[in-house]
Amino acid sequence: VQLQASGGGLVQAGGSLRLSCAASGRTFSNSVMGWFRRAPGKDREFVAAITWNGDNTYYSNSVKGRFSISRDNAENALYLQLNSLKPEDTAVYYCAARGSGITVINRAPSQWRFWGQGTQVTVSS
Repeated sequence: VQLQASGGGLVQAGGSLRLSCAASGRTFSNSVMGWFRRAPGKDREFVAAITWNGDNTYYSNSVKGRFSISRDNAENALYLQLNSLKPEDTAVYYCAARGSGITVINRAPSQWRFWGQGTQVTVSS
């Protein structure tokens, strides 16, 4: 699986962005997919994940109620809608896939096999 994230940018606090992740490879449609982020000086952290069929979604407490993850298997695409952005959301955002046939969500970055290159989100106060 190859992943390409896009959609980042500079936005004022309270604003919105939509991140996209284009995936290639046969294993996308049956893999758990997710988003992580790395803020300056911090470790990569879990943001959101979605099961292969989109029936279940999971969020970190810091973004729950503000961010929304979705996927379109027909388009091989993963999305993250970011609303009510805060300066502390500033980070590089990465899309990730656990791997073919893996259906269990895991919030540890080490448990995800495939990564995109990241897209920068900067929220000004």
